[in-house]
Amino acid sequence: MSKISLELDGRIRQQAKNLCGYCLNPQELIPYKLEIEHIHQKGLGGETTEENLWLACRECNAHKARKIEAVDPLTEKNQKLFNPRRQNWHEHFEFSQDKTEIIGKTACGRATVESLQMNNFCQKTARTAWIETGKFPPKD
Repeated sequence: MSKISLELDGRIRQQAKNLCGYCLNPQELIPYKLEIEHIHQKGLGGETTEENLWLACRECNAHKARKIEAVDPLTEKNQKLFNPRRQNWHEHFEFSQDKTEIIGKTACGRATVESLQMNNFCQKTARTAWIETGKFPPKD
């Protein structure tokens, strides 16, 4: 496994604004360090380069695992998963009215929400508590 330098780690965290690239979990509200993840997994040929690395929370990273695509529940067709480095979050996702759920707006967004289980009980429970702090959802 290629080691990520402290300098590169810091740049990625700054670029990602210390948010999970998928569910936008903010570093300041979770009790563990956000993980540097390979967007295109090493086991599938992805490299440990800045353009292939981003931040992910443990929930999203664990569910993503080695996936690069998933089925859109609406069209039932395979779609590439959201790429937080190259795609705009707000084009593919939005929050529910109460801000506790993430809704996929596109085939890519829907497939990513479903595959990464972005609205599981733990995620929704945390978002409910975070909303009360006024620090979630993150401001643009």
